[in-house]
Amino acid sequence: MAYTFLTGATGLLGRYLIKDLTLSDVPVAVLVRPSRRATALHRVENVMCYWDKQLGCKLPRPVVMEGDITEPDLGLDARGMRWVAENCDAMLHNAASLSFQSTGPASEPWRSNVEGLRNVLELCRNARIRQFHHVSTAYVCGQRQGRILESDLDVGQTLSNDYEQSKIQAEKIVRSASFLDSLTVFRPAIIVGDSQNSFTTTYHGFYAPLQAAYTMVRAMEVNSTGRVSTQTRFPLSTFETKNLVPVDWVSAVMVHVMTHPQHHGATYHLTPQHPVTARMLADVLEESCGFYGVRLVGGGTQLTGLTEIEQLFCELIKVYSSYWKDDPTFDATATRTAAPHLPCPHVDRRMLRRMADWAIGVNFTSPRAKPVEPHFDVAGALEQFLDSAGPAANHNIAPFRLGLRVTGHGGGDWSLSLSGDEIVAADLGLHPQRVATLQCDVDLLADLASGRTTIDEALLQHVRISGESVPQPVLTRALSCLVEAAVAAPSASAAAAG
Repeated sequence: MAYTFLTGATGLLGRYLIKDLTLSDVPVAVLVRPSRRATALHRVENVMCYWDKQLGCKLPRPVVMEGDITEPDLGLDARGMRWVAENCDAMLHNAASLSFQSTGPASEPWRSNVEGLRNVLELCRNARIRQFHHVSTAYVCGQRQGRILESDLDVGQTLSNDYEQSKIQAEKIVRSASFLDSLTVFRPAIIVGDSQNSFTTTYHGFYAPLQAAYTMVRAMEVNSTGRVSTQTRFPLSTFETKNLVPVDWVSAVMVHVMTHPQHHGATYHLTPQHPVTARMLADVLEESCGFYGVRLVGGGTQLTGLTEIEQLFCELIKVYSSYWKDDPTFDATATRTAAPHLPCPHVDRRMLRRMADWAIGVNFTSPRAKPVEPHFDVAGALEQFLDSAGPAANHNIAPFRLGLRVTGHGGGDWSLSLSGDEIVAADLGLHPQRVATLQCDVDLLADLASGRTTIDEALLQHVRISGESVPQPVLTRALSCLVEAAVAAPSASAAAAG
């Protein structure tokens, strides 16, 4: 099976897509840029280690490509470009900037949402990727009211901010890409945390007024009742609605659509059946932050004579001011037809309160785990065998190809070319031409490197072989070469010793 190439993999939705695609046996490659604190590989490993802990099992790792959508060729080197062209047949473009206000056409959100998309499409054209899944937003509808169809796009609507303008432009660009055989567009509404455990890594939308209220209350003195009375007015009535959707549901529906080709080629509104009312949002602010005295004074009311508190609150959330209005009704016929078994969880008062408490509990911060070196560095061990000329160059001298899948921190997927009793070449990912796949846990390789177990014991009890039968001497030598290469690599040697 060919790989799906995912952008935006370390964002909130991206990390759920990695997990759900992996659990659906979809091979995944991810494009990730390094941060100041961590390499691309470390960033992905932090995500995968979180899922290992949450699920209670060690997942296979995606193929990690270091790059950036804002650069030509997505910043990929020659090896990365070749690998994508040879191994990927679908693109899931999820990366985006959520900047609502821009300082110019060369800045965000235009830089990522428009120019970044153009770079992604150019890579797809060059790599002959013809299946495209694009993450847009339900708010390409702008300031329209009434019922918004999934087939609607540009009907002359007024757009509220630079984010919406960049996203409608991006959707028009991708729809004009004539070289694509299949285009599926996903339009989620306002994404919030996990419906089960409230986990989130970003604090936009619902979280913005929550964070503003929490920050203000902490800086104010309580009154004689032990509460903070803010007496803050909102230009809303009680009946305006906002469309909030849990990230786990958005990912589940997207992956279901992607893994069922009969649903490709459509546009999907990922929106709730029951939007949240302004009254409920105000109640959650009061209950979770102690932000008492919220007054909903009527939709469209022009506030005058702002108090100091109101001025401060408006300043903290002014970037979202265009969303203080009633949402339209989003038709989601295609979504409910494709995934009738996946109804959107009802975002009620209890769920929102849990999400608010979770965000407050982590002080509105994103998890930034310090990079931890694995017990066994498989990538470091195989680096010397990676050949930019590609596996075809070694076909004559190494006709036997063995897949290697190592689960857990430091693991991954590779294809090993074996000649005699040696590994002579390796490439990222599991290739269709492999004879069989050897599967094991990264801790087993660490035990082999440290001498805590033997290869015979490993093959007997801990290694799984899928595909054709492979002679045991071949497996024995492959594991021996891998362990020897890891011990010889300085970083891997230190990790194995630990």
